[in-house]
Amino acid sequence: MLIYSGKTKNLCQDDNGQYYFQFKDDVTGKDGVFDPGENQVGATIEGSGHSNVVLSTYFFELFKEKNIPTHYISSNTEENTMQIEKASVFGEGLEVICRFKAVGSFIRRYGAYIESGTPLDAYVEFTLKDDDRQDPLITQDALEQLDILKAGEYDQLKKLTQDISLVIKEALAEKGLELYDIKLEFGRLDNSDVIVLIDEVAGGNMRVYKGDEYIEPLALVDYFE
Repeated sequence: MLIYSGKTKNLCQDDNGQYYFQFKDDVTGKDGVFDPGENQVGATIEGSGHSNVVLSTYFFELFKEKNIPTHYISSNTEENTMQIEKASVFGEGLEVICRFKAVGSFIRRYGAYIESGTPLDAYVEFTLKDDDRQDPLITQDALEQLDILKAGEYDQLKKLTQDISLVIKEALAEKGLELYDIKLEFGRLDNSDVIVLIDEVAGGNMRVYKGDEYIEPLALVDYFE
């Protein structure tokens, strides 16, 4: 049964009440061109759903080994599905970004103070999931004043983001790749205050390079299959 139809995957529930993602071949972009930074579906690329579930499975299994809390249960990469625990998002959705290099929107905001490509020490930013307002940055004070986060959750999310991002950075380094930045999502498990990593961890979540060459999001899976 379909619960919610998202841009790149559907949230469904089977006859036993188990929640799962059905990954689609739709990708975000504009005018038929794939762009992971866009907030609308812009194209359909055969195999993109499979790429996303394969990478997500790889990383979620890695997190399981390291006792990092997530909503992941299991996956079926042949059917492009991932079984998950039910979780609720913070507010209308919160994204947490970890940066290891000064690129992208960081440079657009702070380019007067730092050169593009300068290393950053697992720098963390929070943004609201709000397409109409272009996913604005939000401070700790605002998150707590608006009752999006409870006291102490900001620091918990920041540490989780850094820990998870460093695990991914190390896994990519073993493949000869370098993680520049990554965007993660978190939520609370249903009927609890337990915070877990949710959604997916795939090429569209991160900016990855091999030397000076940018690795296209859908090409990243080639290093992990």
